[in-house]
Formats: sequence, C-alpha cells, structure tokens
Amino acid sequence: MEVLHGIDLLVGRGQSACLIGPNGAGKSTVLHTVFGIADIFSGHISVGGQDISGASAQAMLMRSKIAYVLQAGSIFPDMTVEENLFMGGYLLSSRRQTMLAIERIFDSNPQLAQRRAEAAGALSGGERRLLELSRALMTEPDALMVDEPSIGLEPRAIDTVFTMLDHLQRAEGKTILIVEQNAEKGLEFADLGYVVVSGRIALADRASRLLNDPRIGRFFLGGTASTQ
Repeated sequence: MEVLHGIDLLVGRGQSACLIGPNGAGKSTVLHTVFGIADIFSGHISVGGQDISGASAQAMLMRSKIAYVLQAGSIFPDMTVEENLFMGGYLLSSRRQTMLAIERIFDSNPQLAQRRAEAAGALSGGERRLLELSRALMTEPDALMVDEPSIGLEPRAIDTVFTMLDHLQRAEGKTILIVEQNAEKGLEFADLGYVVVSGRIALADRASRLLNDPRIGRFFLGGTASTQ
C-alpha cells in the first residue's frame, strides 16, 4: 500500500524537526522509510549528500549513523537495565567496546546507573523511555529519530525526556527527527515543524511559527496555542 505521496522534508545537521498530524496520516511511516523498514516506490533519501534510499536498518546504524527509537514498549522487561543497553551495542565490534559504551551512557545518566542491575520492567514509564533513548545512543549516532517520545508518560516524565533530547541536540550536536502527538510539546522543542495529513506535507515552517498558527491550534491543540 502506498502511504506517503510526494513527502518532501529537510532537516539540517544539528537541527531538530517535529512531525505532527492526525492519527493515520503517515508520520511514523516517514521514520520507517528513512530507516529502511518500509519500501520506497519513488524519490530518494539523502544523508550528508549520500543517497541512502533502500539501505538496510543495519546500514542506517553503522554507516549513516542514524538510530531509531520505536514507540514505547521496546525494552526487554525481564533483562536488567545494563543488559538492555548491551542489546543496543550488538553491532559494535567487541564486548569491550560495548562495555565502554555502556559506561559512557551510565556516566551521563546517573538515574539509570543507579538501577543498572534491576529488571527494566521495574522502571517507571519515564525511566523506560530514557532507557530506550540511551540504548539507541550505544552506537554514537549522528542523528536520532524518535517515534512519540511522550507517549503514555506523565507530564514530569515528558519534561525529563524532552530535556534529554534538547541536551543531545544543543550540547552534543545531534540531528533529531521526532513524531509527536503532543503537538504543543513537540513544536516547543523543535526548530522545524511539518504537518502531515493523508500522507502529504500540508504545512511546513519554523516550529515556533506553527505553534502560533491558528490552524494548528484549532486542529491539533484543542483550541488556540495560547489558551492550551
């Protein structure tokens, strides 16, 4: 089935972009397509000037340096936090390299480090999301795609997740592409905003402008952005 129709979007190195739109619009399919887990019928995908159309997910991770975080629920609940991170390093060249990457993650995230030996299923929703993001960082990607970073989380946990994403972009220079149903939160975070409707880009602008666009407030924020 052809889900996307002439999607055209651009994210610069070190920028962040947020895809918003109604359910079933094709937002997650955009991420699937970039990451090589959906078929491309026409057009192309380029990273750093290199055409990666149709490349495998493994190639995305190791050659194009793009990592993808699925919607919530991708942790292994019966494994420990450390073992979950170990799974994220399965493409690294050696066990030693994997363990060094795990320690790097724990050094930057004391909250997870304190629970490294606990089963991941015992973590809160916010902690699980941090674990999923951290696992994606095991291969030190240049770009990170995240599907619904706030899904199922309480407000405080959502803030924690977006603080981590902000740090990854502003402090570490990573390119971030997210799909987010919480349009207000996603647009507040991102540099660029794209509205996807029926598999097409309906609106594209700086995220701050879209946040104050009355059409966005009416259709996605339950009123105007200023009163949400």
